[in-house]
Amino acid sequence: MDNEVGYEIADALGLLLRRTTRERLHRSLTEGMGEAVDEVTYPVLSALARTGPRSAADLASDVGLDRSGVTRRATRLEQAGLVRREPHPTDRRAALLVLTDAGERAVAELRRRLADHITASLAAWPPGAAREFARSLHRFVADGPFA
Repeated sequence: MDNEVGYEIADALGLLLRRTTRERLHRSLTEGMGEAVDEVTYPVLSALARTGPRSAADLASDVGLDRSGVTRRATRLEQAGLVRREPHPTDRRAALLVLTDAGERAVAELRRRLADHITASLAAWPPGAAREFARSLHRFVADGPFA
């Protein structure tokens, strides 16, 4: 494989990972989900669903914010009944952010919307191509530069 493929993949990843690309996608996915669920709070909900209960400080690097940014977003989610705070088992100064049942349902809906969006965008691909892409993408993430 020549380096041209690497450049092509790098260009595609650059577009995919751009903040504006993510925000536009998050805005469309969260439409109609309620005032607390929007492109700003989506990363916190999504990260909590992936990682389980975490402190705001621990979650900050996963969502690309500082602790106070996560705390502000978590407060909005808490006021909407989607997140609750629990005492941290080993750090008395910290609290764990935990998805509530309503938060779990919101995340399930957001994931369904994302899967539907992806599936619709791949509808014109030849049979089997989307499945092969999914396998290859998993392999790239597991074995590639992100591993």
